[in-house]
Amino acid sequence: MLLIAVAAVRVSSRSGLPSLLIYLGIGIAIGQDGIGNVVFDNAELTQVIGYAALVVILAEGGLGTKWKEVRPALPAAIVLSLVGVAVSVGVTAAGAHYLVGLEWRQALLIGAVVSSTDAAAVFSVLRKVPLPSRVTGVLEAESGFNDAPVVILVVAFATVGPVDDWYVLLGKIALELAIGVAIGLSVGFVGAYGLRHVALPASGLYPIAVMAIAVTAYAAGAMAHGSGFLAVYLAAMVLGNAKLPHWPATRGFADGLGWIAQIGMFVLLGLLVTPHDLVHDFWPAVIIGLVLTMVARPLEVFLSLLPFRVPWQEQALMSWAGLRGAVPIILATIPMVSGIEGSDRVFNIVFVLVVVYTLVQGPTLPWLARTLKLGDSGAAAADLGIESAPLERLRGHLLSFGIPEGSRMSGVEVSELRLPAGAAVTLVVRDTKSFVPLPATVLRRGDELLVVATDPVRDATEARLRAVARGGKLAGWLGTGGATAVTHRGPGPKQGPRTGPK
Repeated sequence: MLLIAVAAVRVSSRSGLPSLLIYLGIGIAIGQDGIGNVVFDNAELTQVIGYAALVVILAEGGLGTKWKEVRPALPAAIVLSLVGVAVSVGVTAAGAHYLVGLEWRQALLIGAVVSSTDAAAVFSVLRKVPLPSRVTGVLEAESGFNDAPVVILVVAFATVGPVDDWYVLLGKIALELAIGVAIGLSVGFVGAYGLRHVALPASGLYPIAVMAIAVTAYAAGAMAHGSGFLAVYLAAMVLGNAKLPHWPATRGFADGLGWIAQIGMFVLLGLLVTPHDLVHDFWPAVIIGLVLTMVARPLEVFLSLLPFRVPWQEQALMSWAGLRGAVPIILATIPMVSGIEGSDRVFNIVFVLVVVYTLVQGPTLPWLARTLKLGDSGAAAADLGIESAPLERLRGHLLSFGIPEGSRMSGVEVSELRLPAGAAVTLVVRDTKSFVPLPATVLRRGDELLVVATDPVRDATEARLRAVARGGKLAGWLGTGGATAVTHRGPGPKQGPRTGPK
């Protein structure tokens, strides 16, 4: 199953469809209506495994979130995650009640469940169309933040008995979010400080420690009656921007865990659903999806971004890019476990809605981005995946990286790197051969470099290398970003692929 799912990623990348649809299809294929004839109806187990998988997926997403890209979009993303969720829940629930005829509790549950967006689904279809940083920043931060209030609302609506008054819900949401923020940031900063100042005996321990710290943030947030999902995302984001040792290896490890979590979760969800029961709820799901996609989502984007003067083209893309993925289907199991009347129908409607509208929106997102002329050619610039290993006795670091395709470091002499005092290029590997470079050695595409930097200038050295990779030998003098010598540390280029050199 795992090998089939891994091979299916290739199909997903060629078709432009999020891989979640293929994994769901695999689960359905081996289920009771498929070729495998496996009978599985344990919603409680699915919810537990789904929550665990979401923790890993949120941790992986937080580790890959670049603070310099998200920071300018943070206010808009926060408003979209709070005000936008409220608008989406209200409009979608009204449509489910008046157009489909669901009773209010079921309508509110569906409205809350489908209000959570999925950045993984969005960026899996947009990876070939680089977007402006403001658009990607808002979409990524929104998907990380809106899970928390949505979970609170779904749990409140799924509680047997009367639903709390709106001001009680608002108080619960504010308190749980505040606790989640405080614990997530605290665990992240303490964990990053520890990993930067304690040299572990094996490089393979760093990825394990990073993921353990992120999961600890979730556990601490949940035990404190806060938002564990927000805590794990923020803790992982702090760790991901802390320049930890052996970072490419850590990102690769987290990426692999994220894939396993997605595969297991979606295959299990495909097993849980009964395909022949979906026929009766197909058209209600389509109608509710139309309300969500054509009315609720554009309205929430317009109202939330009104104070930020976002161009209409970007608002249009953000409206269409509100893809639903793992979270809505997992959250749809909460009313099933709680024993809410009609919960099976809620699950079926959410399942059909996610599948149908992902099939419609996914392939058309790149076309819409190109039509709105939102492609950002500069966003595709390759970055350096710099590996850092601590040299405890020397109080320094060994940095290793390869010069990727399209890097302007190609053709630059070693002396023209202008590294700060305390840093030096010690070895170059070219075409499987290694040599100690001279100051006049010209670097080429595909070269692997080893750079030794003392602890005080490590950050400045990385910033300078990234600046030269983006702007060439005159980086810093011509406004191309990065550090000029030692004194200034500017922004590096936009992140490219997440995998670094071995």
